[in-house]
Amino acid sequence: MKRRRFEILLTGIVQGVGFRPFVFRLARRHGLQGYVLNRTADVVIDVEGENGSLEPFLRDLQEQIPPAAMILDLAVRERTPANYSAFEIKKSEAQDRGTPLISPDIATCDLCRDELFDAADRRYGYPFTNCTNCGPRFTITRSMPYDRVNTSMSRFRMCPDCQKEYDNPEHRRFHAQPNACPKCGPHLRLVKADGQEVACDSIFQRVEKELRAGKILAIKGLGGYHLAVDPFNENAVTRLRERKGRWRKPLALMVRDLESARELCRLSKAEVRIMSSAACPILLAPRRPESRIAPSVAPGTVELGLMLPYTPLHHWLLRNLRALVMTSGNRTDEPIVIKEKDAFERLNGIADLYLVHDREILVRSDDSVVRVMEGEPVLIRRSRGYAPSPLLLQHEGARVLAVGADLKNTFCLLQGNRAYPGQHIGDLEHPDAEHFFHESLSHFQRMLNFEPEAVAHDLHPGYFSTGWARRMDHVETHAVQHHHAHIASCLAENREQGPVIGLAMDGTGYGDDGQVWGGEVLLADCASYSRSAHFEYLPLPGGDAAIHEPWRMAVSAAVHALGEDFEPSRLRTMSRDEERITALARLTRNRVFCPLTSSLGRLFDAVSALLGLGGIAAYEGEAAIALEMAMHEGGNRYRRVPGRPPLPLFWEERDGQLEIRTGRALRQILDQIERGKPRSRIARDFHGSIVLVLADLCDELRRRHGIDIVALSGGCFQNAYLAQVLPALLRRRGFRVLCHHKVPPNDGGISLGQAVVVRERLRKR
Repeated sequence: MKRRRFEILLTGIVQGVGFRPFVFRLARRHGLQGYVLNRTADVVIDVEGENGSLEPFLRDLQEQIPPAAMILDLAVRERTPANYSAFEIKKSEAQDRGTPLISPDIATCDLCRDELFDAADRRYGYPFTNCTNCGPRFTITRSMPYDRVNTSMSRFRMCPDCQKEYDNPEHRRFHAQPNACPKCGPHLRLVKADGQEVACDSIFQRVEKELRAGKILAIKGLGGYHLAVDPFNENAVTRLRERKGRWRKPLALMVRDLESARELCRLSKAEVRIMSSAACPILLAPRRPESRIAPSVAPGTVELGLMLPYTPLHHWLLRNLRALVMTSGNRTDEPIVIKEKDAFERLNGIADLYLVHDREILVRSDDSVVRVMEGEPVLIRRSRGYAPSPLLLQHEGARVLAVGADLKNTFCLLQGNRAYPGQHIGDLEHPDAEHFFHESLSHFQRMLNFEPEAVAHDLHPGYFSTGWARRMDHVETHAVQHHHAHIASCLAENREQGPVIGLAMDGTGYGDDGQVWGGEVLLADCASYSRSAHFEYLPLPGGDAAIHEPWRMAVSAAVHALGEDFEPSRLRTMSRDEERITALARLTRNRVFCPLTSSLGRLFDAVSALLGLGGIAAYEGEAAIALEMAMHEGGNRYRRVPGRPPLPLFWEERDGQLEIRTGRALRQILDQIERGKPRSRIARDFHGSIVLVLADLCDELRRRHGIDIVALSGGCFQNAYLAQVLPALLRRRGFRVLCHHKVPPNDGGISLGQAVVVRERLRKR
């Protein structure tokens, strides 16, 4: 029969995920000859066989790919047969150009976990077991192509047994770059705070004993260190909070298995699916009232953040424990620690013992955080398990680097038809976070062979990221308004161009008029926008101080609502003396120290503080979270939308825009507090009224402009009530609703929007 030959070029996540072994086995199954090899930016398959055998191979190549692989582009050329005699995996080749992709780190697969607990297996209890289907990828990769020599495993030479597995095409460790065993791979050490190694027969037995005794352990993991403590020991958890300086923000838990997770939280099928995925993120889920978790683990919330073990080390650590607090190994606001030297310095005074290993972490990567809304995952923090996976865009265009905002910072690189959002960096107010920003961005640019043609940054002139972008030489820079970037981010991940009605609801964003925006209704596409409506401006007493002290916004709201009738005694729920309240009330009239804000996030803060839910925020968003949780007092999961607005929120035309007036609603809330109405009902009324006024406003703008697509973005859409009830209501009214599922709705997703806006500007000029 006639022989035919195909040359196949593939790009995507096709390195480090067992792709070449998969191709090898597939070619043998179809009786084909040729080779497969990695290049820096792609995979080449040169394959030939009898007529009729290549098309089935091509079909199976796309339909049966390994679970962690992603094919973005596939090109096929028919070539003259070369009469190959066998099929082989050739040595990787480097390229000078192209865009390589590396897989995110992958949680331990079932087969490796089974080996870990099999006493007859040579990897029994070995905490660095992995194969082509799981294990470290992004965090150990120095450069491309993805070969052992380009990873932090290069210093570990495989023993004969491991090498035999690596060379065997039928073995699942065939070309598994981090392959190792107790003879030849990384090893653990248990070290005291003074650096002295702990002598013990079994490291894990000693660790378990110390944890049960209430000690705090620093544990070197996949993308950085964790601080671990017994979550059922209130004294131990409190001590961790005191030492770390993390006073009230909830702490994440790692649970042994799904059974243990279900003992602590109620889990839907969608939540189980997300927890068990290869990304293995922290899942925010409703806690069971009967769970015995220490109160200090997650004070003031009806949820717990749970994750399953995602490395063999974690599985073995938890084999006799139901759960552990596993919070990031850092002091509050600092980046997660990745190096042993830094761990001893920065975690000194926090950790009692250090569980360390000799496999270097090359890339910091915090645990990702997910909340399931409307049955779909919504990323709160996109990092380990997700980064550096790309997003496919509608169009190709200029190479753009976007540097994000200063809170929840990420950067994003656009190249070809792909967007590459970086992992979570954090808040750039801290100098070490700025170093992390440089470190991570440089790594991405090296990996992707990326040089930008343009740089996008926030409109705010005082941001570190803005200043960094403006200092770049030989490349044009573009400012992008914060809330337009939010809506463009939502459009980009949904592969839409607009126009849409964009609801951009968050805490802070620099507006075109120099004021602090945050409750914005835009008519927008990916290139431009106009501000159609917004929440009424309120004074922001003390500027940024009001973000950290919600009681200031409560005073501002009360002065705004009551006018000449304002009396400090109306705010007795806030536990602030009347003299301070009176002084702050006077300050609200001073525009030098008291800018204006239209922020929905600050309005949430105000109502929360008025209800006595907290006047000082220990972390960003605490007051708004407390108001959301107040709806559920009594154990209910409140998700109903009222038939009509319980509070008098309405809009008026002003200077060509619609302004949502809040004064009468705030006055009614103050009256209800005075009459003793339960705060859970006030919280429900407030949430329901916000949803209804926004839905009614969308109806009005559709009537005026004929747009029936709504995009929802901004940190307020981390609120489960807003993020689930508002889209459902809009859909019932005939709107198509775009939401976030691939990047966070908060500022962690804003760099994607910045990049897309600048690319569209360049395309249209």
